[in-house]
Amino acid sequence: MTALVSVLIPAHNEAGYIETCLEALFASDPLPDGAAAEVLVLANGCSDDTAQIARGLSAPEGWTCRVLELPEGGKLGALNAGDAAAKGDILVYLDADVIVSPPLLGQLTSALAQEAPLYASGSPRVSHAQSWLTRAYGRFWAQLPFVTEGVPGFGLFAMNRAGRNRWQNWPDIISDDTFARLSFAAPERIRLPGAYQWPMVEGFANLVRVRRRQNKGVEEIAARFPQLLANDDKRSLGSRGLLRLLRRDPLGFAAYGLVSLAVKTPLFKSNSRWARGR
Repeated sequence: MTALVSVLIPAHNEAGYIETCLEALFASDPLPDGAAAEVLVLANGCSDDTAQIARGLSAPEGWTCRVLELPEGGKLGALNAGDAAAKGDILVYLDADVIVSPPLLGQLTSALAQEAPLYASGSPRVSHAQSWLTRAYGRFWAQLPFVTEGVPGFGLFAMNRAGRNRWQNWPDIISDDTFARLSFAAPERIRLPGAYQWPMVEGFANLVRVRRRQNKGVEEIAARFPQLLANDDKRSLGSRGLLRLLRRDPLGFAAYGLVSLAVKTPLFKSNSRWARGR
């Protein structure tokens, strides 16, 4: 049977990004072995033109694109609705501000066309930022082992149906990508060479808020799903590695260190479970 790939894009007020995201996705190389693709734009709680823009774009021959308009905002609710509607053998979860390279969707399809539970992602690239601080921070961050090794999956991750069947609905958590990644053991996670562009938030205050939220997300996983921590293969940079990066990029080191220090202070404290900062 011909495989069907479902690409799920949760989108809350993404009018400024959804067109670029979809155009890059629609420019993907032909899928292997005659596989077909469906795209589900999960427009949740939108007060802008996200849904209209998505409907106005033409999908390539052999593709379908549907927009699900959900009255309430919330990424996890959108993912649950998307999973219920998706028909694919392979599920790709894509943030609306991420841009995939042409080979990536085909690589995901080939890698996940197995009966055993598997998880996969591409090779992330930090998009060019307007703020010099974000550029410096992102340049340093992109050299950390978590980004350069393993399968981090931020912004884009995928799994086959056997893998998705490991849990029912998505839990109400901050870090869905961490939950998904740690639901698979290291040998079940596949990093592919196909690249994707992932944007960072702009400016010091936004970097601090998002970094703090990311830390809370990891802490929440540890508290609620401690059994998943056995699947974590995140390697520490170590003092030698840190010194090597300092010599290579002192400005990036300073930017990263400044944000890391601020995260531990009461500054920019927020009770919100979501921090974007665009």
